Amino acid sequence: MKNNSALKENITGYLFIAPQLLLFLVFIVYPIIEGIRLSLYRINYQQETFIGFENYTRLFANPVFMKSTINTVIFVVFIVALTVVFALFVSASIFDKNAKYVSFIRGSYYIPVMVSMVVMSMVWSFLLNPANGLIPYAARQLELASVNFLGDKDLVLPVIIFITFATNVGQAIILYVASMIGVPKDVFEAAEVDGANRLQIIFKILIPMVKPTTIYIIIMNIIAVLKIFVVIQLLTGGGPNNASTTLMYFLYNNAFKYNQLGIASAVGVIMFLITLALSIPQLRAMFKKD
Repeated sequence: MKNNSALKENITGYLFIAPQLLLFLVFIVYPIIEGIRLSLYRINYQQETFIGFENYTRLFANPVFMKSTINTVIFVVFIVALTVVFALFVSASIFDKNAKYVSFIRGSYYIPVMVSMVVMSMVWSFLLNPANGLIPYAARQLELASVNFLGDKDLVLPVIIFITFATNVGQAIILYVASMIGVPKDVFEAAEVDGANRLQIIFKILIPMVKPTTIYIIIMNIIAVLKIFVVIQLLTGGGPNNASTTLMYFLYNNAFKYNQLGIASAVGVIMFLITLALSIPQLRAMFKKD
């Protein structure tokens, strides 16, 4: 009887998760498997020809792909590092202040997150466009040297990094503040009794205790930055001279401009592997027992 009761409970549980599991299999697992399969074919409209790993060989011989890979890695490293460091700094500075003040700061930083990336890109285009942008116009009126932020291959990467960081950092601040508020107050009180100053409390107690939040933010930002596309499409179009091309933009061009679905699928598989390679160490650190 007990076995039958346990079986019924298990079946009931599986029935509850079945819709979500079905959606996961259809919209996540199947596209991944299909993308891996397509990356092994040359696809011309309705015709598929099996070519093995030739698409991957062509990719690694393509200088634009190598440039886009380097750019993507640069974006990931700098945007993730800036987001974590700045969000930690802001959150650790305000988490124990007056509730109204904390709410104001959180809201101020979160406003750009609520705005569509398309809108934010248009705003930055209005500010930085070398022909009719507000900043170049102001520089000309003040008789200062005008800088082409979006057309200079040495400046375009830092500009895109700053725009993406400034747009998304609010989400990390919200998560950090919520995590820090949840830390038991008696831990801080005990540290103060032992003579710890604020910096020691932040670095010795607060930051280690929000480690799971840090790992979550790192993983989510890695995934988000690997998919960076809208800001590139609207601000630079991958230029100048492919200086701002990313893997996602390279994938988009091959899939929808050049009709190279096999090449695009191979890029998708490589992005998937890069995501795994960057995320697994963070997941291991999360579940590692101290």
